[in-house]
Amino acid sequence: MTEQTNTEKPKKTASKPRPRRRSRGGRGRQAPGQGWTLDQFQVPEVEGKVRFHDLDLSLDTLHAIADLGFEYCSPIQARSLPFTLRGHDVVGKAQTGTGKTAAFLITIVEDLLKHPVEDERYAGEARALVIAPTRELVMQIAEDAKALCKYHDLKVHTLVGGMDYDKQKRHLMDSFCDILVATPGRLLDFTGSRDVYLDQVEVLVLDEADRMLDMGFIPQVRRIVRQTPFKDHRQTLLFSATFTPEVLQLAEQWTIKPVLVEIEPESVATDSVNQKVYLTTQDEKFSLLYNIVSSEEVESVIVFANRRDQCRKLEEKLRRKGFSVGLLSGEVAQNKRVKTLNDFKSGQIKVLVATDVAGRGIHIDGISHVVNYTLPEEPEDYVHRIGRTGRAGKTGTSISFACEDDGFLLEPIEALIGRKLPCEQPSEALLQGD
Repeated sequence: MTEQTNTEKPKKTASKPRPRRRSRGGRGRQAPGQGWTLDQFQVPEVEGKVRFHDLDLSLDTLHAIADLGFEYCSPIQARSLPFTLRGHDVVGKAQTGTGKTAAFLITIVEDLLKHPVEDERYAGEARALVIAPTRELVMQIAEDAKALCKYHDLKVHTLVGGMDYDKQKRHLMDSFCDILVATPGRLLDFTGSRDVYLDQVEVLVLDEADRMLDMGFIPQVRRIVRQTPFKDHRQTLLFSATFTPEVLQLAEQWTIKPVLVEIEPESVATDSVNQKVYLTTQDEKFSLLYNIVSSEEVESVIVFANRRDQCRKLEEKLRRKGFSVGLLSGEVAQNKRVKTLNDFKSGQIKVLVATDVAGRGIHIDGISHVVNYTLPEEPEDYVHRIGRTGRAGKTGTSISFACEDDGFLLEPIEALIGRKLPCEQPSEALLQGD
């Protein structure tokens, strides 16, 4: 797989739809901003940077991008969008925080706009499908999609487990489905009951393919992909934090002559995140955490641990100490997880304790600190964790605890990010009893 040009793939011609329930709702367009022009979105040319202006995007898409405060493409956007906007498949290696979500969403939005549906449409018939491994990530992708569709007549739907099936079904029946973002299991529930149809999918996105492999979702994803048009009648975009042999094998099966884009982790672990490691003991960890979280400079913090039981115990201990704290792990009901995230975003919760799987979908600006209470067993998860802070042009701080039980995990993390992490002994003040 190399960066190369190939002819645009043909669009799938609409087949005769099977009889099924028509959507009750209309398209419901939000009126675009009155009189908005590119003159209101001045971005100077800078050598080595790609402006969104340079990509021949629709005016309404550029208006939404301007509202979001974006000016120049991130590396993965600059390298992938010139190809994806012309219909090529892409296999991208990129961590969370590189801008890959906007890259594939801009592609989807522009594709759907340039190829309007002429035939009769039906409820539950998705035009673009994004598959992601976790509920939080699905919700975040959908939120980003709605922001990019702010001035467009495109409808975004989500399907995730742990939430009311009938409620999600009613939403699908109320309006057409342009962009569908879903977790694998819940999507199969809907296709199995014939409430969702994938035979008209024009763009298929597989996000965090390596994580879906780790979580055992690939058999489900295979069943989903088989329900979409053949790969020469759809555009396929696959993103992964790592290019394992398994990921590359999936890419070969599901794409045609893809453009390969690799964004190295050091592009993510930038100077916007101040990284430090405290060498400590297992017994000292909670006192260290308590004193860090108590510090005035810590405005909001995510505390990562590797296991659900560790997170649950930390949340209980911090709550007993008087902190406003929330828990985000797979054992927490989805409605409670959504409320916890909203409370964290609004500032009602200062401390969020999370596992890696739950933490993948957290994209909140203004998080001042990330604490790795336990070092991640997978080096790539370290990059995902620290990417929660230092966002939107702000600086952040990542603090990792390394003790006798997990200190050996530092070396593979340093090898991945291409730098040595500064290690120090915590001061006596930070170890004072909680």
